[in-house]
Amino acid sequence: MAYTKIHAIKATVDKAIDYICNPDKTDEQIYVSSYACAPETAAIDFKYTLDHCRENSPNKAYHLIQAFAPGEVSYEEAHRIGKELADKVLEGKYSYVLTTHIDKGHIHNHIIFCAADNIEHNKYHDCKQSYYHIRKLSDELCKEHNLSIIIPGGERGKKYKEWQSEQNGSTWKTQLRRDINFCIKSASTYEDFLLLMRAKGYEIKGESIVTASGSIEESAAKYISFRPLDKERFVRGSTKSLGKEYTKERIRERIEMKRERKSVIPKKDYSARRLIDTSDEKFQNSPGLQQWATIENLKIAAQSYNEVGSLSDLKHQVTVKTEAGKSAKQSVVKLEHHMKDLAEIIKYAEQYKTNRSYHIAYKKSKNPDAYFRRYESQLILYGGARRVLEQTGINLKGLNVDKLKAEYQELMKQKNELTSTYKKCEKEVQSLNRKLENLNQYLGQTQPDFTSEQSRKKNNPIL
Repeated sequence: MAYTKIHAIKATVDKAIDYICNPDKTDEQIYVSSYACAPETAAIDFKYTLDHCRENSPNKAYHLIQAFAPGEVSYEEAHRIGKELADKVLEGKYSYVLTTHIDKGHIHNHIIFCAADNIEHNKYHDCKQSYYHIRKLSDELCKEHNLSIIIPGGERGKKYKEWQSEQNGSTWKTQLRRDINFCIKSASTYEDFLLLMRAKGYEIKGESIVTASGSIEESAAKYISFRPLDKERFVRGSTKSLGKEYTKERIRERIEMKRERKSVIPKKDYSARRLIDTSDEKFQNSPGLQQWATIENLKIAAQSYNEVGSLSDLKHQVTVKTEAGKSAKQSVVKLEHHMKDLAEIIKYAEQYKTNRSYHIAYKKSKNPDAYFRRYESQLILYGGARRVLEQTGINLKGLNVDKLKAEYQELMKQKNELTSTYKKCEKEVQSLNRKLENLNQYLGQTQPDFTSEQSRKKNNPIL
């Protein structure tokens, strides 16, 4: 599990960086990394960027902490995940120092980044949305590294597989909500809803049940409650138990609203739905429910077939769209790496040009020591920027910051276009795969289980 939190630094950036870079905590600074700055001069570097910022905000930097569960991750992997998180969150725009502390029972990362970006010199906006974005990115990295994640609203993290099973509806309360939603969509009246829920195998308490003779077995109560056949207790349809959308009153309202909207609702997109599995016991015990499901499946298969033309055409479309989306995503990744490198060059190019006059004056000064003491920060920034630019092979004489920024903006435009392309392709592939799955299933073209087929032939010699 990776726990994340973030807070602003308003004053002592240098002390905060000194703390996270403590050799005793970072294995003699083995687990110290940085981007677009040097850990030793990061505070000076941040100040330079902040001095060019147009926004009036007291925040000078932000301190992001990412902590892992004890024994879940190695030092090297934790540091690598921290760098991946910093790069994803900051997108190559903000200078940062990353350290991994190994002196406690739990390994944790510290990321201190400048409050202003290096390109437009705009301030980072810390809010609930940005925090949830950080947590989401951290969870995604944990999933990629097969680590546990934090569940929103929970005190403990769960392994990704556990979390995923809940998202897929394996918990029975989640399944109950899904069944209620399904029956609401299928029902024309509240009585139809009760009938469909019972057909799905639920025992219902809190509603009047009229027998064939006309007698009432149970009177209606304030709350409606449901119990699956394999569970011992009922679950009340209340805000506390299932949520506000699953109370008796709200279920009635949802059905009524559906009826009111029916005249203006466009034709159902059956091809976007999945086939209903009629092998379940609740369908076998209810001929009416089974007939309804058969008709629905026919509509789904028919619309899917009409839209794609043939299975071979559909498979070809899936292949083409998949490759197009994959290619676009790979191009986005390459662009992001290029943009990150270019953003760093732009930042150092600006520092070089801004502070070059101090270097020239220092060389001409009659008292270099006094001049250095007076303009130490500017001279340090100039020296660092010049060294980085020379290492990257930049021609200092022909340095043009505006041209570099224009190149960055063009890359950003390309990235946005490619991102839109691959997201669109992913959505289309998802839809096409659903249609393919539906048609294969409906037409009986799914691959048979070899083991079960052999067993069937063994038990039936005629076959």
